[in-house]
Amino acid sequence: MSVLVVGISHRSAPVSLLEEVTVAIGDTGGVLSELKAGAVSEAVVLSTCNRVEVYASTEGFHSGVDAITDLLARRSGVPLEELSKHLYVHWEGQAVVHLFQVACGLDSMVVGESQILGQLRRAYGAAGDTAGQVLHELFQTALRVGKRAHSETGIDAAGQSLVSVGLEHAVRSVGELEGRSILIIGAGSMGALAGATLRRAEVGDIVVANRTAANAARLAASLGGRGAGLDALVDELVAADVVVTSTGATGLVVHREAVAEAVARRGGRPLAILDLALPRDVDPLVRTLPGVTLVDLEALQTALAGTEAGAGVEAAREIVGDEVGAFLTWQQSARVAPTVVALRSKADEVVAAELARLTARMPDLGDHERAEVEQTVRRVVKNLLHTPTVRVKELTEAPVGLSYAEALRELFGLDRAAPAAVTASPLTLEGDAALQDEERLLRGDDSTDRSSTEQAHASEATG
Repeated sequence: MSVLVVGISHRSAPVSLLEEVTVAIGDTGGVLSELKAGAVSEAVVLSTCNRVEVYASTEGFHSGVDAITDLLARRSGVPLEELSKHLYVHWEGQAVVHLFQVACGLDSMVVGESQILGQLRRAYGAAGDTAGQVLHELFQTALRVGKRAHSETGIDAAGQSLVSVGLEHAVRSVGELEGRSILIIGAGSMGALAGATLRRAEVGDIVVANRTAANAARLAASLGGRGAGLDALVDELVAADVVVTSTGATGLVVHREAVAEAVARRGGRPLAILDLALPRDVDPLVRTLPGVTLVDLEALQTALAGTEAGAGVEAAREIVGDEVGAFLTWQQSARVAPTVVALRSKADEVVAAELARLTARMPDLGDHERAEVEQTVRRVVKNLLHTPTVRVKELTEAPVGLSYAEALRELFGLDRAAPAAVTASPLTLEGDAALQDEERLLRGDDSTDRSSTEQAHASEATG
């Protein structure tokens, strides 16, 4: 089974379309049931105001994508050909990378925000039985990775630092912020963060402009300002000293023509525009207009690269890279584990059958002699299986590992429906160090202690 992600977010779709899909998903229980009944064996649905993502474990890439996209189109009422333009798809390793980045806040509108961890936890909990072995391991690991990023790096400060550094650029252009008129375009989390930072700087009037008037009014009220519609954008640009924009739109919101018209009416007053949107909200040609300073994410990321916040983001990315490698190794091991279980189970069945046949042929054999014979036979079989079972475990980190497992299944005629979890075999012999080492390898243990992953999972369950 491979991990598949099909999603739509503030980065890939207009807000209006994202809202349609989010509302259509609603209670995820029905979505999970539909997915499980189709080409998907496991599923988790993450639905927030900024994204809808379906995580699935599936045998086939195309069948999984088709099942998920058809469901999203059917439930949202958006034609599939239109919806597909705004969907993104991640498969296998890239799907794992994406989820871990989401968990760390690296893919959030406000980089480093920790709210997404709670949303992930709720989505995972709501999945219930539709999350099987693969997605249980994936989401438990993702939650742990997110916690690591927030506890071991300075990523929590990244969003705030982005706004602060951007406003420092604005100060160089228009002077101190105290008493200045502010226009915030976009009523999302980044707009709220910028507004709170500006309010602490004791700015003057704050206007929040947004596509949805109610959202603009709500944020404006919390900042002691007023709301406005985007249809009044030119007038608001004339009055403002500093503009901060972060709408989540997929196209330009502030065009050069609108800013040029506002500049002509400003009487030569400087204007600073801080574009925090990804993709950008502001036409880059705006920076060619007289008296206008445009600061975008590219410039801010360069400025932040050598700071503590920038280092925190890079450290979080390193954590993601390390954890992705560990998860993919586990996943490869999980794929060959059924082969190992089936091989050892079949060997145990053969031994049991031969011992029963021996008892029938030699009913007078004493208990001591019978025990010696049984131990000898089991030890012989155990030693014969030692090399192939350990090697298949060691080879899981290379592509040849799965081919080796397939060869074992074919050579020994093993049942493909064998249990997916490796358990202690009846063939285990006490006191044989080499064979006990094999047992630990087959269970995925590198030491006699529980793995750090298991410990983290236990902590997650109680936390």
